[in-house]
Amino acid sequence: MTLSIASSASRWADDYLPKPFNPQELAARIRAILRRAKPETSAINPIVIGDVEMDSRARVVRRQGEIINLTTVEFDLLEVLLNAVGQVVGREKLTREVLGRDFSPFDRSIDTHVCNLRRKIGLLPDGTERIKGVRGIGYLYALPFDQ
Repeated sequence: MTLSIASSASRWADDYLPKPFNPQELAARIRAILRRAKPETSAINPIVIGDVEMDSRARVVRRQGEIINLTTVEFDLLEVLLNAVGQVVGREKLTREVLGRDFSPFDRSIDTHVCNLRRKIGLLPDGTERIKGVRGIGYLYALPFDQ
């Protein structure tokens, strides 16, 4: 079986899976191809919120011009929050988009990642948290007052 994703430039096979194949492997390969083919809207221009700048294409985050070393999950989490700055993002959506799995009410791993991310990016210049928790709902990246 040949999996093919058509692009505007050419139509070439992106992957090959010989028979017999495991349906789970097929699904995983399709997800990977779709992820690679998905247009990156935020990759064109860096996201700048206050003193934090995120370049999705280079996967670099800077605060006050200094690079912040983030894990893949922390980077993806920050990207989702920055794209929804000033709006609450539910824990369910964060778990689905960042961790790539279904939300479980007893799974606190997204909270751990938020805690680590908060520690790495620090406070706003006025001393308040950049990432605020909204009890029972999720998290939001706070808009700085100078925006």
